[in-house]
Amino acid sequence: MRKRIIGGLTLAAALAAPAAQAQSAKPTVVLVHGAFADSSSWNGVITILEGDGYTVVAAPNPLRGVRADAEVVGDLVRSIAGPVVLVGHSYGGSVISEAAERAPNVKALVYVAAFAPEAGETALGLTGKFPGSTLAPALAPPVRLAGGGNDLYILQARFHDQFAADVPEAEARLMAAGQRPIADAALSEGSTAPAWKHVPSWFIYGDADRNIPPAALAFMADRARSRGTVVVKGASHVVMVSNAPAVAGLIERAATAR
Repeated sequence: MRKRIIGGLTLAAALAAPAAQAQSAKPTVVLVHGAFADSSSWNGVITILEGDGYTVVAAPNPLRGVRADAEVVGDLVRSIAGPVVLVGHSYGGSVISEAAERAPNVKALVYVAAFAPEAGETALGLTGKFPGSTLAPALAPPVRLAGGGNDLYILQARFHDQFAADVPEAEARLMAAGQRPIADAALSEGSTAPAWKHVPSWFIYGDADRNIPPAALAFMADRARSRGTVVVKGASHVVMVSNAPAVAGLIERAATAR
């Protein structure tokens, strides 16, 4: 494993011309957001990838449960002609690990400050495996769901420091207002199918992540025998927002790897 330290097209367009995609040497990149974020968190990465000639789809992630969310993402990936690089942020890493088992056209996995669980492991368990997460006290009181369970949000007043400390404060305020909640059950649902065991993987994360301890992220990258791990100095949990060129660059490395 090598480690270095560094300081969309619409869905309709992606699916409309399989013949054209078949002629292209570039795989489609599918981006999966995590908890407390949405697809707009990939905007900077999408701009770079599209500029470099990649077809990009930001997949919907319902944030309801690992297996249910993986079915949604897996259905989307299987509908795309040709190879796919599947990218997940945070909880989205658990989802892509599972979804890739249902989608044989996935050629690479990229984990962006993301969970890469072993079978039976949960996001909560991996977060608590090493000290350093300050997420729990930053959560708002749970929102009770009519069908049972709770939705979790980060308190807007704590969002910048907790989730996006290296993002301009005005931008972080917009992210806080538009954050997507995650069902609490999703964070305690065990993984069943760790695709990183047989699909090549790459990892990138910040050493100032306050959601998932950097030690946990390093542990998962090492365990998965990452083809390339990038640690961004001073980066928060939303490294794809604050350091879009680094994230896009790693995705392109995964896309062109043999």
